[in-house]
Amino acid sequence: MGADAGDGPIAVTGGRPAPPRIIGRFVNPAFSNMPIQRSHPFTATALVLAVAFSGSLLSTGALAQADDASKRPAKYGNYLQPYAAHSLWNARPVNPVFGTFVIPKSSYFPAIGPGPYSTGVFLASPTDKPMTVIGRRSTETATVGAADPDNGADRVVTIPHWPADVLPASGADGHADIVDPVTKTVHSFWQLKQINGQWTAALYSWSSLTGTGWGDPAHYYQGARAVGIPASAGLIRAHEVKDGLPTYTHALAMSLTFNALSNGVDTPAYVFPATSADNGLERNSGVIPEGALMMLPPDFDSSRIANPDLRKVVETLKTYGAYVVDRNEGTPFVIYAENKSNYHLMPGGWDNTIASELDRIRAGLRQVVSADDWIDADGKSISRAIEAQRRMNILSMRGSWTKQSGSAAAAFDSATQSLAFDETTTKTVYANFNNTGLTHVKWALPKAGSDVRLKVIATGGATLRLQAKSNGRVTFDSEELGNGQSVRFEWPTSPSLNLIATSGIDGASSVKAELVPLP
Repeated sequence: MGADAGDGPIAVTGGRPAPPRIIGRFVNPAFSNMPIQRSHPFTATALVLAVAFSGSLLSTGALAQADDASKRPAKYGNYLQPYAAHSLWNARPVNPVFGTFVIPKSSYFPAIGPGPYSTGVFLASPTDKPMTVIGRRSTETATVGAADPDNGADRVVTIPHWPADVLPASGADGHADIVDPVTKTVHSFWQLKQINGQWTAALYSWSSLTGTGWGDPAHYYQGARAVGIPASAGLIRAHEVKDGLPTYTHALAMSLTFNALSNGVDTPAYVFPATSADNGLERNSGVIPEGALMMLPPDFDSSRIANPDLRKVVETLKTYGAYVVDRNEGTPFVIYAENKSNYHLMPGGWDNTIASELDRIRAGLRQVVSADDWIDADGKSISRAIEAQRRMNILSMRGSWTKQSGSAAAAFDSATQSLAFDETTTKTVYANFNNTGLTHVKWALPKAGSDVRLKVIATGGATLRLQAKSNGRVTFDSEELGNGQSVRFEWPTSPSLNLIATSGIDGASSVKAELVPLP
């Protein structure tokens, strides 16, 4: 971690902060030749691979109440409390160890709340009709798709249940997240806009409502925030603001500005569990990676904070912390609240006392660099499970694929993360020789010389063959593997992968694989 940074001047106008401004550029590392402009105040720019664990303990009374199961949601993985109980969003660190870097002052005061660069969270129902969303670059004569990082290409998306009240955030990011409890999916959009009755978007991604709330190395981009997560992850939700609890029961979502974030040279640009990061790293001058967990230490004095809404955030920062999910321009930190939450720390206008407390929070926040343990929403230790998440599948079946023989069509299916073949009675062979299946997530890649395990999951008699190459030379060939078959091999230096998929012959078939680093 970096050394302490001194405080800088803070610019104000008439005792009030100027509106935060964020200007960025969204780039998907899997297809960096497809840059997307991103410009906005009050939240962040684009992709990151990151997350350092962090945590801090709440005051004794508040911690006891936070641990009281009767005060917590009955279950997780739903609209009101998304993601699994063992998700890092719903877990807290035990005895966290903190870095020393202090978030510097910047052009404006820190901020907490809803706004043009936060998002709404819209609940779909089984009776809602489907909606097709096309790309922002569509014209009257040509329809194009929205960028879909998981596919590595643009595509037109049809959402099965579209709520009538969908309203994108008014900022240039145009965030909107739709939660579908029927399919247990969070649909996340960037630059969503309705034009002449047609919904358009610059980018679409999806994640599982019952999953971790973070990307994984294979399905690395699962939402429209810079770190590849839904904009709704970590939000202060409307139903939580006045729920009577001393903390929010999850980690919060935070953006930092350029003088706090790492440039990726001296410290990583991102850390586990983030799987993507903002570009334009050369503009950063701090040391904090995106995906890092920021917390207040246990001895941070919250008793002097008179505003109960701010005090609740402080206690949450001492217990769960806030993950850095994006970059903003000129605001030391922004913590996001749902746009319909009516969360306002200064409802009567500028308040010097609140501003002073926000600046005190800035000076107290630290990055968590390690912890003795992690406790999930059910009170269980999940340290081993978290460590296992660092050794997740690193192989995707996204294309591009080229037909080698046969007549059946085949395409990557994002929902099942497999290559799906149409019905056929003869074998059809597709190949991917461009290495797009291997993850770009740096923390997930095995070390050369370590062992990995390849396991094939197939239907309808399909098979998969993997060739691992080092500097252009094949060092391993799995030959054809069918459903349930696996093989172990040594990970090469400077690896690239060839994939050859063969269909079944008794109707439709599909194939995917798990390539997992071994301890």
